[in-house]
Amino acid sequence: MAVTMGVKIPEYRSFGETMEKPRMKKPLLIACLLLFVFLVNAQSPPPQAPFASPPAVAVQPPFWNEIAEFKRKDSLHHPPANAILFVGSSSFRKWTNIQADFPGYPIINRGFGGSTLDDVIHYAGDIIYPYRPKQVVIYCGDNDLVQNISGKKVYKQFQRLYEMIRKHLGNDVDILYVSIKPSPSRERLMPEMERANDLIRNFMAQRSHAAFVDVYHLMLNAQGHPMDELFLGDKLHMNEKGYKIWQQAILPYLDK
Repeated sequence: MAVTMGVKIPEYRSFGETMEKPRMKKPLLIACLLLFVFLVNAQSPPPQAPFASPPAVAVQPPFWNEIAEFKRKDSLHHPPANAILFVGSSSFRKWTNIQADFPGYPIINRGFGGSTLDDVIHYAGDIIYPYRPKQVVIYCGDNDLVQNISGKKVYKQFQRLYEMIRKHLGNDVDILYVSIKPSPSRERLMPEMERANDLIRNFMAQRSHAAFVDVYHLMLNAQGHPMDELFLGDKLHMNEKGYKIWQQAILPYLDK
């Protein structure tokens, strides 16, 4: 066989032999891996800071702002000692000239909001006990009935309040309850009003240093309906004529 001079004849391997693959150098492989990791991290979004919950807001009980305002005023002008304390719902709160209606009597008026007996019980430590009054006059129960509470339940709540006052202020403090008033806007509740009034009247009649003032029947017309002329436009709160009836009914029971 003739041999061509100067030409390198490629070497062929027999079938079954494997050609050796070229090997990548280790430093180059490591560099590629590091570059890959860097590129992946560069494209990933920055870690998010954990979501911070808003600070919890304290939920105050109903009418707390009014009670706090009473305390603020007390800190500026200390209420009179041995006074007559009027406490209860808005029928007292709106009696803004109450001191003028009872001249010569030291009055503290702590009527607040549209309170119920539950509310008065809740705040007794804030607006009853600290004053050490010689007499406590209570008007409450009207708003309780609006919440579908029965007249008997109103009586039970009043009984609880009465016993709390006795426990903290003693048996010599006079307690006066002003009956639930009838009003045109709540005429449908009159049967339960009468039931609560009757139960409380009987309860007070059996105790010393206790009295019940009946304004309910004084505010009815000849047909047995609440007198419209005693009320403001809302047919719930009283005008001057209504408060005049209350003033005349309550006055004989106040302690000098």
